[in-house]
Amino acid sequence: MHKSSVVLYGGAIESPSVSSRLFRRCDPLPLKLAEGGLSYGSENWGGNGDHQLVEVLVDIPTLRQTEDTEDIEQLYTYQVPPHLDIMPGDILSVPFGAQQIGAIAIRLTSELPENLREPGKATSIKVRPVEDITVKGFFPPNYWQLLQQVAQYYQTPLIKAIRTALPPGLLRRSQRRIRLVTNAIPDGAEEFLQPKAQRILQLLRQSATGDYTWQYLQRQIKGGSRGLQDLIKRGWVESYLEPPTPPRPKLRPAITLVIDWVELDFIDITTRQREVLEILRRRGGEMWVTDLLQTCNTSSSLLKTLEKKGCVVIGDREILRTEQGISTIADQPLSLTEHQQQALDVILGLSGFHQLLLHGVTGSGKTEVYLQAIAPIIDQGKSALVLVPEIGLTPQLTDRFRARFGEVVFVYHSGLSEGERYDTWRNMIQGTPQVVIGTRSAIFAPLPNLGIIVLDEEHDSSFKQDQPQPCYHARTVAAWRAELENCPLILGSATPALETWQHHRHNHNPSIHYLSLPERVLSRPQPPVEVVDMRRELKQGNRSIFSRSLQLAIASLRDNNQQGILFIHRRGHSTFVSCRSCGYVMECPRCDVSLSYHHIHAEAIPYLRCHYCNHSQSYPQRCPQCDSPYFKHFGSGTQRVAQELTRLFPELRFIRFDSDTTRTKNAHRILLTQFANREADLLVGTQMLTKGLDLDSVGLVGIVSADGLLHLSDYRASERAFQTLLQVAGRAGRGNDPGQVILQTYTPEHPVVEAVRNHAYQSFVETELQHRSELNYPPSGGLILLRLRGYDAIEVEQTAHRIASELSSELLPGTCELLGPAPAPIMRVANQYRWQILLKFLPGQTTPTPSLAALAKKCPPSVRFSIDVDPLSFG
Repeated sequence: MHKSSVVLYGGAIESPSVSSRLFRRCDPLPLKLAEGGLSYGSENWGGNGDHQLVEVLVDIPTLRQTEDTEDIEQLYTYQVPPHLDIMPGDILSVPFGAQQIGAIAIRLTSELPENLREPGKATSIKVRPVEDITVKGFFPPNYWQLLQQVAQYYQTPLIKAIRTALPPGLLRRSQRRIRLVTNAIPDGAEEFLQPKAQRILQLLRQSATGDYTWQYLQRQIKGGSRGLQDLIKRGWVESYLEPPTPPRPKLRPAITLVIDWVELDFIDITTRQREVLEILRRRGGEMWVTDLLQTCNTSSSLLKTLEKKGCVVIGDREILRTEQGISTIADQPLSLTEHQQQALDVILGLSGFHQLLLHGVTGSGKTEVYLQAIAPIIDQGKSALVLVPEIGLTPQLTDRFRARFGEVVFVYHSGLSEGERYDTWRNMIQGTPQVVIGTRSAIFAPLPNLGIIVLDEEHDSSFKQDQPQPCYHARTVAAWRAELENCPLILGSATPALETWQHHRHNHNPSIHYLSLPERVLSRPQPPVEVVDMRRELKQGNRSIFSRSLQLAIASLRDNNQQGILFIHRRGHSTFVSCRSCGYVMECPRCDVSLSYHHIHAEAIPYLRCHYCNHSQSYPQRCPQCDSPYFKHFGSGTQRVAQELTRLFPELRFIRFDSDTTRTKNAHRILLTQFANREADLLVGTQMLTKGLDLDSVGLVGIVSADGLLHLSDYRASERAFQTLLQVAGRAGRGNDPGQVILQTYTPEHPVVEAVRNHAYQSFVETELQHRSELNYPPSGGLILLRLRGYDAIEVEQTAHRIASELSSELLPGTCELLGPAPAPIMRVANQYRWQILLKFLPGQTTPTPSLAALAKKCPPSVRFSIDVDPLSFG
């Protein structure tokens, strides 16, 4: 095995830089991988061209790698055993030191690189062989180029881009395990062991298998290495490596009819056996064994008898583990409005790569346009990729797509089990026409015949990954992929991101299109927005979190045969807990934030939780600082709203819909299905409610407090607040009744509130673009955020200053402004101190900057360095 260099897709180039103008297409360029060094191994190998070698990218960290340090990409050379048919793009299992690790075949070669040959010899070297092929042909055409583009633009090692793209479990490492050797331990001898060795023996004896991973034992026994060495020397335990086990296909017994029906007359079978064979024949001659047993109400012994007589064959067949959803009634394409038809005609009239912004007000029928645009793609034998921002949006959209396209619709997101993701991925590789619906990671779905890409709610910040690296935006990667696949990309939203709006409205490129759906389906009006000044409510004696107007609207829901949605921007009960006597605020011991008060229901014990590191503790009844009994919680969350509803409207049924209530698998679907079936009158939730919820029965939307969105220290705060409020307002009035929206705020004069009241997207955007331009913020200028974090506050701060000083000396004047270093808005999270440096590129500048990825090498091992290109937040 040996590190070597390789050139992918053309000549070698320098290390990746931030030379590309931000917010424009980044031309794919090859990467320069690690240079060659010395090999090691035990297999003699003659490099005369009679045998093959393979260069692989291994999933292994550097020697100094810890949980928080960077990986480095390397190519290693291995021997190809004669019995393995390895091709570039295969996932391999290879030996690496004492481990078996995952690797990806990059290039086959018959010649040893010059620096691999021993001095004075041209044909001998020690190279270790590949162990096995884990998965064949995993990368479709253009896939490597896309991954390289992601790695280059987002300043991250290629192996990290690959890990992001692959389903979990394919690239694994072997793990060290400790096994008890029971027969070697004399009776009573353990009494003479040191305490930590005794503790290891005790844990191993408690295990049903007599062994544990060494990682687990280390967590249970701090400093247990000496105890382990003592036990190994005595021969009482043994250490061994467990090889990596990637997900395996799921098998299920199937039965196949193998005899000609005419020949049955010449075989001695009973009437009952003939009846079973008749049912099997009617079902196409092949069924799952369990289905046949259930259908015929027979026994497995009867089937085995038929197999012995040569009538059938029973064997294991692979069954894909995919998310099945619920049964849906097939539907037909709907009649389109004039604007929908115009948009569809443009989409269907295009050929090759095009970017289209489908700007449709809430309820204008964007999904129907997607469906009718995808239908001819499936008929052509190609596939479609549909991205949504949240898992919670997936069930409703998936059900609608399955009603139209049937069993060719699959979902792909992190909420699936490891086996489901693995099987869905492998099914995509087969190239059969299908529709894949997923969240941002699905942009890497390996569909070889991709015919169209759709990003629904393209403005949503969930399409941007903050950590781990690469910090990619699915919208940006989708544009690259659509161009590589030469297919159209549709970006749909009622409130497009400012970058998208400017790119499509102020661009004369013939491949860029703006499509408008300015009216709701059936000419339904936009719901009127009533703005309630909560300051006036307080002066008039109303201390409830609900205004009198909202209370009346909630009380009349049942009389009007309607349902309602209550939006609150925070989960939990209250935003913070404070002492009214001394002003003390309960803060997280691991983060520089206040703890949120949680109280699930009246009988439950209240507790405090940190929404950053998930630390939780009991709620003290008195102030921990001055012992005052006036220790109260302030602010509102979904739990408090739910409790206030119970107090004011005990007859109303409601469902909480936030991250606390949707943690389990399929929770999103279950809760939304219950609400759609009218098992509740109100849906109380957070921003999950703003994304694609489409129910005719919702006549009321109540925004409990808009102020939590309006006053954030972020240049995007106004844009996010406007998008969120307008989106949630759009959930009302989708049936025959126009509905109503009640927006509660303490600052009714805020420009965002005024824009939402008037549904004034375009005027708001133009004003916001002017403000951004004056400060050189995106989309006028570009940003790169460098983040540093570690457990030593002084070390992190000093490292940040050192990197900033080096950068400032290398940046060309007039091209980029360096802001910082400065502490992050929340300086400490999970006991790690955080500093950041912001690079602000001036409009129109394309001057290259130094390779930022190289700065990671200048950080001490205990300081984590990450690069966020085009950041959406500075938190």
